Amino acid sequence: MPEAPPPSRAEGAPLRTEEFDYDLPERLIAQAPARPRDSARLLVVRAEGLEDRGVLDLPALLDPGDLLVVNDTRVIPARLHGRRGDARVEIMLNRAEGGGLWQALVRNARRLRPGDEVAIEGAEGCVARVVEREGGTALLDFGPDQAALAVALEQAGEVPLPPYIHRKGGPRAEDAADYQTIFAKRPGAVAAPTASLHFTDRLLAALEARGVQRATVTLHVGAGTFLPVREDDPRRHHIHREWAEIGEDAAAAINAARAAGRRVVALGTTAMRVTETAAREDGTVAPFRGLTDLYILPGFRFRAVDALLTNFHLPKSTLLMLVSAFSGTRRMRAAYAHAIAREYRFFSYGDASLLFRCAQDLPA
Repeated sequence: MPEAPPPSRAEGAPLRTEEFDYDLPERLIAQAPARPRDSARLLVVRAEGLEDRGVLDLPALLDPGDLLVVNDTRVIPARLHGRRGDARVEIMLNRAEGGGLWQALVRNARRLRPGDEVAIEGAEGCVARVVEREGGTALLDFGPDQAALAVALEQAGEVPLPPYIHRKGGPRAEDAADYQTIFAKRPGAVAAPTASLHFTDRLLAALEARGVQRATVTLHVGAGTFLPVREDDPRRHHIHREWAEIGEDAAAAINAARAAGRRVVALGTTAMRVTETAAREDGTVAPFRGLTDLYILPGFRFRAVDALLTNFHLPKSTLLMLVSAFSGTRRMRAAYAHAIAREYRFFSYGDASLLFRCAQDLPA
């Protein structure tokens, strides 16, 4: 059983990162997805309580006319190994800046200086020039030939599995497919929008038969999604910017659903963040294309999204704070305690939860 939750924060007291901590037995960290994908478990979290279901029950849990907002980003093989002379570095591409420039997280970055060139192992002729470096991050220039870089990534890049998925010798062959969603179309993510990993052709057909509609957005998930909040006050944490887009068709579909009184259901926190980034004060959504660093903490006023399908998130993470803002901190604490007690599988390859918007907390 999980330990007792920390004491509740007094009304008006500062937000504390420790409120979003919990103990998780290592055996509950999923090392492979459910097979088939849609056989994963689903914890339904409503104001009136919790319900244990399965992902295949999702059509019955949604209403005809509900709009499912999905993210069509495609994970690239973003982890590279390189050399600058005798020094070895590991590069995790984070965000494309255009023209061959990439923001990257670099292990052993202290060996690098602006102007240095890093030869990418396993990709003959592929060289990254260091434009600037700050701490463990660097701006790298791979040159303007994007086709050549794409080939190099396929030759030398590794699937950027999160650090809690353990693989001796690197990712397995099946991870290339397992860590890609059924909606993946636009390359650019270095982490999967993991709620979408549960979806199959069978589930999509059942949702369509139920009358659930679908709109597609894009958010290229960055490596910062795995970074814990280290500040005692989470409001002082810096969230990395990510590239996102809502086209005219998606914005129109969201606005039509809201105007008709139908629910907007975000498939994953990435779809949630891009939708809320583009939301106006009145809840309508405008087309959007650019960078977002929307950081959702308890107290955030959601404008466009009514329900959220998402996996279980890391302790002290920005995503655990997001779901707490959506469904209430105490309610999510109770949901996670329930999931641990019932041995749900956690994190990227784990089980899912379906949350309905109810930001007010449970009574003390």
